[in-house]
Amino acid sequence: MQSYDYIVVGAGSSGCVLANRLVTAGKSVLLLEAGARDNTPFVHIPATFVRVLGTKRTWMYQTEPEPGANGRVLTVPQGRTLGGGSSVNAMIYIRGQAEDYDTWRDLGCTGWGYSEVLPVFRRSEDNETFSDAFHGTGGELKVSEPRHRHPISSAFVRAAQEAGLPYTADFNGVTQEGIGFYQTTTYNQKRASTAATFLKAVLKSPLLTIRTESEAHGLILENGAAVGIRYRTRGGALDSARAKEEVVLSAGALATPKLLMLSGIGPGAELLQHGITVMRDLPGVGENFQDHITASVYGVTDRPISLKGQDRGFRAIANGLQYIVTRSGLLTSNVVETGGFVDTSGKGRPDIQFHVTPALVGDAMRGQMEGHGVSINPCILRPLSRGKVSLRSPDPQDPIVFIGNNLTHQDDVDTLVRGIRLGRRILAAPSMRALGFREFLPGPGAESDTQLVQHARSMAKTVYHPAGTCKMGNDPLSVVDNRLRVIGVPRLRISDASVMPTLVSGNTNAPCIMIAERCADFLLARDNGQS
Repeated sequence: MQSYDYIVVGAGSSGCVLANRLVTAGKSVLLLEAGARDNTPFVHIPATFVRVLGTKRTWMYQTEPEPGANGRVLTVPQGRTLGGGSSVNAMIYIRGQAEDYDTWRDLGCTGWGYSEVLPVFRRSEDNETFSDAFHGTGGELKVSEPRHRHPISSAFVRAAQEAGLPYTADFNGVTQEGIGFYQTTTYNQKRASTAATFLKAVLKSPLLTIRTESEAHGLILENGAAVGIRYRTRGGALDSARAKEEVVLSAGALATPKLLMLSGIGPGAELLQHGITVMRDLPGVGENFQDHITASVYGVTDRPISLKGQDRGFRAIANGLQYIVTRSGLLTSNVVETGGFVDTSGKGRPDIQFHVTPALVGDAMRGQMEGHGVSINPCILRPLSRGKVSLRSPDPQDPIVFIGNNLTHQDDVDTLVRGIRLGRRILAAPSMRALGFREFLPGPGAESDTQLVQHARSMAKTVYHPAGTCKMGNDPLSVVDNRLRVIGVPRLRISDASVMPTLVSGNTNAPCIMIAERCADFLLARDNGQS
């Protein structure tokens, strides 16, 4: 059995960062990834990431029928390739609000307040525009201004101001509130995933071993401590490896709890029902699931100005040639170019985020609709609904039982309805009308809260930000402590979105990178001299 100083399970947003920091510190690392390499142009050309969804480079998780979404099954794509989510997402660079991290601290996660995580965000960052108390330069994570501004995206930014919302050029500075163009994790008009940045920097090191298409099946535990991993190789054989120091799980908020439970770490009674020996009874494993939920406001126009048809025929050829020859044009876009953060409750913090797509886009399974239009997507930033992940069977190949419970808390429904009303106001503003837009859904006749709730439940979809299923803290449902150590299981840590006790107010890629930076500090005893 081969041995390494560290084994990192999952080469996603967090795993690639960990591999970089550990190898740079002189540690040998096995980086285990269930998916294929990121060697397809659809990953690296910014606008073509939609071509990756639903392929072998994504997991297409599906919830059980959702009571809050009219009994529909919601799909949550997750990265299954080097770079993970950072290789298949819309590249939006958002950290969340200062209050998010102060909330973590107040919930018992000592050392995770905003003043403590901000320097870590800055350390990772190489921002082409900002260099101040909130932003860093020279880090591995490339953050760029948009190189393409779609006419519909620009019209949305103007229309939002006409609706009374402030403009901002920086969602990660003094305040998050405002509407504008998103900065993106791109560089030289290509995606800057953690695989293309952090991992690429150490690819040639003899200390790094990468195993792709190798799915972890369970931890190896000795005397209650994690000493290795069992996995299925690319050829289908079972293999294993040992860690001299620690194992770190970075498989994501849906796969990490599954791997723990398969290994006998989780809610004891449930594990026994599956015939799994309980190695550590941790009732919080799989609990506390949270995700960002949206329901689109759709506008249509008779003018052929949306993204519809841009990926077919002559237009696709022209767009491709322009990108190849000049590194410009539509393919440099992250598609979701604009949006922003708005306080719809009057409580002093944005509670809605807008993601705007210059096309009529359904959920992950429905794709684009017919006709030219815009999707204005108000997203609930801090959902109060909570779901659960559990095992379907002790077979690692079986999918999880995934209970989303989205829109089951009335506050979430109320917040989404406020966001829908605001999205309609923006759609009706002069700059959108100037492009010929009129409301398609919810539809001009839908004015009552009851009608808008029905629209929200029938059109609800996730923003693909699952989190919280192995939360950090010190209460009975906590799974890791404030140094990301799995409680009661020596030599095992978790570094991904599952450790978030509450979901951050925004996209989760940058926070997952920050979590990995902190985890590396803990492993290498660089944080207050403790490991």
